[in-house]
Amino acid sequence: MRAHISSCVIEVIRAAAKAAHPNEACGLLFGTFEAVTGCETVRNVARNRAVRFELDPAALFDALRTERAGGPHLSGYWHSHPSGDDLPSITDAAMAEPDGKLWLIVAGETVSAWRTGDAGLHGRFAQVALVLTD
Repeated sequence: MRAHISSCVIEVIRAAAKAAHPNEACGLLFGTFEAVTGCETVRNVARNRAVRFELDPAALFDALRTERAGGPHLSGYWHSHPSGDDLPSITDAAMAEPDGKLWLIVAGETVSAWRTGDAGLHGRFAQVALVLTD
């Protein structure tokens, strides 16, 4: 499996993760699973942002309403792991729906991609190769 993603999107995500450090940053991905063309940084509303993320529900609902009205398709989510590990955690797996959405995890300069489902790492994530586009 491969996911194409704009190098500009990756740079926005890396910058947001760096700005939020030592807390986790998070956000939304737009486009399709095969071609992510945009992202949005969303406020992390988790109680302990140093080790968890929780997307601001208002931003998520706004994105879904916009999608239903013909706007960009919500293709997935991204978040950072300030610890430096780019693998999904057991907590990530417990939060993830097996809906085929793309999850990006940024740890420093490393970015990994995962597709949610009913198998794989922690019974939830299959790794996806990232292909950067201009």
